[in-house]
Amino acid sequence: MNESLVNVALGMIISMALQIVVFPAFGHAFTLAQNIGITVIFTVASILRSYVVRRWFNAALHRAVVRVTTGGAA
Repeated sequence: MNESLVNVALGMIISMALQIVVFPAFGHAFTLAQNIGITVIFTVASILRSYVVRRWFNAALHRAVVRVTTGGAA
């Protein structure tokens, strides 16, 4: 859990720093509040994506274990 929280926090900090540099370089100017909002949206999307991928892989692993332990019958 701590690893996940640190990962999310670092991701938000890195994303915010990149947005402050990258957006103006491409001709987009956003306020700090707008940058924070954008960062939060992408962070939530990233957390949801990670959750879905983890559940998908866990389900695939579970199916494989069931196949192996039951001799192929699922």
